[in-house]
This record gives sequence, structure tokens and C-alpha cells, in this order.
Amino acid sequence: MKKIAILGAGKIGWSAAQLLVESGDYTVTLVDSNSTALKNLPNPKVLTKTADLAKAADITAALTGQDYCISTCPFFLNTQIATIAHQLGVHYFDVTEDVATTRAIKELAKNTRSALVPQCGLAPGYISIAAHTIAKKFDTVYDVTMRVGALPQYPTNALKYNLTWSTDGLINEYCNPCEAIVEGKMTEMPALQSVEHFTLDGGEYEAFNTSGGIGSLGESLLGHARNVAYKTIRYPGHRDIVHALLHDLRLIERRDLLKDIFEHSIPSTKQDVVLVFVTVTGLRGGRHLQENFLRKVYCRELFGRTWSAIELTTATSLCTMVDLHREGKLAGSGFIRQEDITLDIYTSNRFGKYYDDPAPHHVGQAQKQA
Repeated sequence: MKKIAILGAGKIGWSAAQLLVESGDYTVTLVDSNSTALKNLPNPKVLTKTADLAKAADITAALTGQDYCISTCPFFLNTQIATIAHQLGVHYFDVTEDVATTRAIKELAKNTRSALVPQCGLAPGYISIAAHTIAKKFDTVYDVTMRVGALPQYPTNALKYNLTWSTDGLINEYCNPCEAIVEGKMTEMPALQSVEHFTLDGGEYEAFNTSGGIGSLGESLLGHARNVAYKTIRYPGHRDIVHALLHDLRLIERRDLLKDIFEHSIPSTKQDVVLVFVTVTGLRGGRHLQENFLRKVYCRELFGRTWSAIELTTATSLCTMVDLHREGKLAGSGFIRQEDITLDIYTSNRFGKYYDDPAPHHVGQAQKQA
């Protein structure tokens, strides 16, 4: 039995704890500063601990004696958590999309006995593995476009959007510069630009640049691909409204106010769908070809409760990477990129399989099959 501490008792922390403890191979301790968040856990086998995760002493106490640490905390806490995990020799995993945090963790990994594995979510995370696996099929890679969206199945407001994820993370993605490879050079581009429109299964969508989703794949493909970009998928019209809020009303300068507006005005939902859409073009056998990769994952019933699609995909991504490390399928220590493994290894894992086993989008029907 491996001992694992999960820092942060939000939706993803709760879900990862349940998945891991149900597997029977992990002793799980869920840690949070809010004692209320630690009540009524979905599995009584999950241990709990109250700690201030902004304080180094509390983090140290929570991680001492653990084999693994998962952080589902806000991105601005992760550098300190990763540093303490590194000092204690505890293997570290997170779901951050924040570029500066990942760079700090990579620096730690230059001299560590731990595995330091950031970006273990949906995007960055699974999308990087899928894109890299497709790109490796080409002799010469021209363009790699990664697109991910967590969307309401039943959009009703002008934004055609419901909150399904961290509001801080959402605002970060919409406001911060976006890393990309353009004509063979790593560069930064503004968020909300390079808008494209496309149709999938009869549905209309738009996609545009957002920050953080490219993860480490930009570095991995630098020198091997002409253009690499990450975009967020939304229903048409969403981007224009967000752009007006951020730039015409200048809320990009008042992110706390923007967060209040979003959380006050936009309801959350569990009736969502996650879209993963990758396009790669290049040369194979002397021919100019394009290959696409598409996955749709819907909300579903699992372990007697409803899991949103973004909750399911993010939590299973985290658990997959931890489980692969336990099985010896990842490097034992150092900085580990998502694309260090292939898609078939990922989806053959007991947690990664959920990407290839999407439930029907009617939750009641999914419940019968769970």
C-alpha cells in the first residue's frame, strides 16, 4: 500500500481520493484548511487532516511519511508545496496550467530524488499525450493544433457557458500570454486570438488561444514541428463577449472583480461534456497528410454519485500518472513530462481507460451501465 496525501479538498481532490482509495492500492489522506470540506467524504476509508496549506510547517507535517503528494490547490500555492515534497523525497503531482509554476518545478527537478510531475490534468496533461502520440506517426511534422473544451450540454445564457472548473484557472487562461511554436520558434501570443470555427458531429464550435494548455509539449516538439498551438473550445460567440469584458471594460486589470462577476452570475453544472480535438499535419511516406483525434467524455454516474465530465477527466488523469509511476512505467525521479508516455499505455491504465469509455450523455442511462 502506497501512502498518498492529496492537498486540497475541492471537487478534484475529493474525486482523486475516491478513485485511489477504491482501487485498494493506496492509503489516502485528504488535507485542507477548511474542516467543513473534509466532512461527508464519499468513502470512509479516506483519512483527513486539517492544515493551512499556505504555511510551510503545515505542508511539511502533512507530507512527512508519505510516498506521494497530489496538489489540487490553487496554482499560486504549488511552488512551495513542490519544494517541500522535493526536500522530503515525496513524489509530487499537480494539475497546474500556470507556466511560471511549472518552470519553478522543473528547476527543482535538476537535483532531486523525487519524481516531480506537474500538469497532470486534462489540458495540459492528457491532451499533450494524445497530440505527441499522433505527431510521432509523421516523418516530418508541420502543424499541431490541440483543442480542449469543458462545455455545458445545455447552454442557455449569452456566454453559452457554465462554470465547470476553477474560476481562478479560467481567468488565468483568458488573461495570460500563451506559449506557442510559430514557424519553428517558441514565442508568446495574446490569449483570445487566432480564432477558428469548426463543426463536430453537427455541432458548431469556436476555438481560440488560451494560456497554459500547451504544457511542456512546446519544448518537446521544438525543432521537430513548424507550428504548435493550444486552443480552448467554446460555443460560437463566447470569445467575443469575454474579449469585451477583459479589454473594452478593462476587467483584465481587475481580476478579483471579474472573478466575483463570474461566480455571482454564471451557474455551475454537472451536465457537461469534455471535447478533446487534435489536428496534426505533416509528411508521412512522402505524402502530405492530416490526422485528427477526437474524444468526447460526458458526465456519468460512478460510485453512486454524479461526476461531471471535467471532474472525471481531471481526477482520472491525476490518478493515471500516479498509478503509472507506482507500476514503474514512468521514470523514478526527476522532471516527468506528460508526453513521456504513449497514449496506449495511458488508456490501458485502470484510471486512464475512462477516456476511451465515455458514458452516454444522459446521466440516467449512464447510471444503469456504471
